[in-house]
Amino acid sequence: MSATRRAAVLGSPITHSLSPRLHNAAYRALGLDDWSYDRFEVDEAALPGFLGQLGPEWAGLSLTMPLKRAVIPLLDEITDTAASVEAVNTVVFRPDGSKAGDNTDIPGLIAALHEKGVEKTESAAILGAGATASSALAALARVCTGEVTVYVRSERRAAEMRHWGERLGVRVRPADWADAVRAFEAPLVISTTPAGGTDELAERLPAQVGTLFDVLYDPWPTPLAAAWAQRCGPVLSGLDLLLHQAVLQFHQFTGDPRSPLAAMRAAAGLG
Repeated sequence: MSATRRAAVLGSPITHSLSPRLHNAAYRALGLDDWSYDRFEVDEAALPGFLGQLGPEWAGLSLTMPLKRAVIPLLDEITDTAASVEAVNTVVFRPDGSKAGDNTDIPGLIAALHEKGVEKTESAAILGAGATASSALAALARVCTGEVTVYVRSERRAAEMRHWGERLGVRVRPADWADAVRAFEAPLVISTTPAGGTDELAERLPAQVGTLFDVLYDPWPTPLAAAWAQRCGPVLSGLDLLLHQAVLQFHQFTGDPRSPLAAMRAAAGLG
C-alpha cells in the first residue's frame, strides 16, 4: 500500500542528506506506517515547479542549500524566527492549501547546546560567515549574554555580520581571519566554515578549551574537532544540529506530540 502522507528534503546536492534516515526511523518507531520521507535533487530554478506539482498527500518539506532563501517568495507566510535570518528550512502544507515557512535550525542549535549543558555563556566566537553563521548568531541571541567575536576573511563579510548582529540584537565584533586562533579563548566556539576551513587551526589549540560546535558532519571528525576532543573539551557536530532540528520538523509535519528523539538518535549513530 502506498503511503498516504509524504515529506521530503530538497536541495542541491542532496545525496549526502541523512534526513530521510532520521525521519523514516521516527515513523517506524512510532508506528506511523502511512508516512514516508524522501529526498529530491532540486535547485533554485526547479523549485517553483516542484512545489506546484505536489498533491494533498504532502505534509511538509525540509530545505537545504541553496533553497533556504529562494523559497521565501513562494510561501504564504513565514515565522518570525525564519524572518529574523531570512532563511526557511521547513515548509508545512496546511489543510487549506497554504504554505508556511519556519526555521528549525535556530531552536535546534539551542536545543543541542542545552543538551550539552550550555545554557548561557558570557561570550562566544564564530568561525566563518554566511547563512549558517547568521543562524548561529540568532541562537546566540538567546544563549550569549556578552559579545560575539566573528572571524571573517573580508570586510564585506565583516559588514554582513555587523548587519546581522544589529538585526538580531547581538553585540558582534568582527575580527580578521588571520587572528582566528584567538577564537579559542572563548568559552563557546561555533565553526560554520566548509570542510577544510579550520584544518590549519587544529594544530594551534591551547591546552585548555571550552565547548566547540562544529556544524559539519561529513567528513567527521574534522581535524579541529579531533584535536579539541584530545584536550577533553566538549564537542558538538552537525549531526547534533541535524538531529534536534529534525525533531522539531517531525512535530510540525505530523502533529504527533510524541518524541522521536531516541529513534532519530539511533538512526544517526548517536545512540
